[in-house]
Amino acid sequence: MTNHTLRRDTSAAATELGYIFTFLLGVLLMTMFSIWAWGIETSTRERWNDEAIVANMDDLVEAVERANQASRIDNATYAEWVTWRPTEADESLMTLELHIDSLELLDDSAREGYSVPHSGTGKAVQNGTLPLAGISTIWIVLEDGQIYLSADRPQFD
Repeated sequence: MTNHTLRRDTSAAATELGYIFTFLLGVLLMTMFSIWAWGIETSTRERWNDEAIVANMDDLVEAVERANQASRIDNATYAEWVTWRPTEADESLMTLELHIDSLELLDDSAREGYSVPHSGTGKAVQNGTLPLAGISTIWIVLEDGQIYLSADRPQFD
């Protein structure tokens, strides 16, 4: 018959504690990696969003400049459409304002607005406001001595 005796063996407990600390270290490292990756993704998305807005504004100002050139011709009408690149920003809070020497993007959220200057050297009056909610195409129109922004295709007579 075998004789069983109890003895104090602490090596199993030490192994279990090692497993627990290893698991907690893994959780800590994965959390740090997740936060780091999220920060990179967020900053990249914001940079791409800003670049898309700047490219959109540049395209619109170039079209306004072409409308300015067309306004130097007497009784001229001109229309050009620009496709608004999609952005991550909430465009329902954005409004474009055309002024005599600049095009401004006003944003009601916490973000800063953008302003791009243009020459304003044409004969036409330049003004207008256009909310960007749901718009993918913006028309720059010269009609009756006025350059304005429109979401709808102009119907010239």
